Amino acid sequence: MESLTPRQKEIFEWICQYKQTQGLPPTRMALCTAMGFHSPNAAESHLRALARKGVIELLPGASRGIRILTQPDHPEGLPLIGRVAAGDPILAQQHIESYYPIGAELFHPRAHYLLRVQGDSMSHAGILSDDLLAVHQTTNVSNGQIVVARIHEEVTVKRYFRHLNQVELRPENPAFPIMTIDLTQTPLHIEGRMVGLIRSSWHS
Repeated sequence: MESLTPRQKEIFEWICQYKQTQGLPPTRMALCTAMGFHSPNAAESHLRALARKGVIELLPGASRGIRILTQPDHPEGLPLIGRVAAGDPILAQQHIESYYPIGAELFHPRAHYLLRVQGDSMSHAGILSDDLLAVHQTTNVSNGQIVVARIHEEVTVKRYFRHLNQVELRPENPAFPIMTIDLTQTPLHIEGRMVGLIRSSWHS
């Protein structure tokens, strides 16, 4: 197996992460969206390069015809996500600070990544700035759960409440306002829900 270029490594790791979290390989269009390609032909070109280097196999006649033949070369553990740039997928390689040596199966449901908390809007729930939030990647959340949400290309951690097309993202600190979203006017994407917390050593 030939070594991958930095861009190929980023694409390959994204494909592996997508397969792990979604349970099936991505489509070419999903790859285009995640990697900023302008056409499916660009995605296909990169996939063929990965196939030539022996890390994936392309299965003809299937929109998700990508079979992973090996695993990314990184330390064991959960990806630790730092600051998320506007518009980028939360698990994009450039957001991964490191891999935290803890098993996903220690959380229920299993965690897919750790998100470094920024700010004190959830401090009354015991979630402090620089803590690591264990997140199960899902769009299926219930009222009262603490979620990771993307609104106006910004990622925030809040408690989720929905009634019909109205969503409230409520902080756990009275110094911060409630965010009210009309889903008919403003897109809201749920990146996942909290399944655990690792206290930052700064607070120890």
